Amino acid sequence: MTYFEVFILSLIEGLTEFIPVSSTGHLILAGHFLNLQPNEFLKAFDVIIQFGAILAVIYLYKDKFLKIDVSFYKKLFIGFIPAAVIGFFVKDLVASLSENNSVIAWSLILGGIILFFADSFFKTPVAKEISILDSFKIGVVQCIAMIPGVSRSGATIIGAQALGFTKKTAAEFSFFLAVPTMAAATLYKLWKIRHIIQSDQIMHLTAGIVLSFIFAVLAIKFFISLIQKYGFKWFGVYRIIIGVVVLVFFK
Repeated sequence: MTYFEVFILSLIEGLTEFIPVSSTGHLILAGHFLNLQPNEFLKAFDVIIQFGAILAVIYLYKDKFLKIDVSFYKKLFIGFIPAAVIGFFVKDLVASLSENNSVIAWSLILGGIILFFADSFFKTPVAKEISILDSFKIGVVQCIAMIPGVSRSGATIIGAQALGFTKKTAAEFSFFLAVPTMAAATLYKLWKIRHIIQSDQIMHLTAGIVLSFIFAVLAIKFFISLIQKYGFKWFGVYRIIIGVVVLVFFK
């Protein structure tokens, strides 16, 4: 892997992790375009650089994370449980689906259709606080994103809106819930490749984490203002276009 490839993959991860377009789907497609061999390290790299995105959330919401708030952390833990349990049992299935371009394409298209109409579905949100039960429900919805091409942020944001929360509340909770979910995935992948990782690959991972942090900070700062002003429609259109491209060119 070259540093140019590290830059491209980190750019994609940072910019797409917290917007509803599927970072995993984009990383898999980028690997195809860059002619990268889908070996164990590359698959781990795509997950481990998510640590930069985790740090971006903690950095931007440090007042929230550094504050001793038992209720806040309890909600994150409850929301994380479904992904931890279900992910353990379906990890092999998820790995096999990540190599199926048709699954990725149709996930992008169907998710795009949902996003295209999402703004008309949720017109009367209520400014309320997310409860423990709400956290669990959103965590269950998050599991849908285990299917490659389904956006984790998209699933959790739409799930939260379906429960009556505003776009801002839904998006921010999606960011917060990403921290334990992605941290667990990162640690698991690091453990899996601990015996094969080489010194140059450590440098690649470090560069990827730093770059993904920078790009994720930029993405998070602009995302909430974008959805409050324009909604999800254009994210849906983008997903549909990308999905069609995959169906046509990656059979």
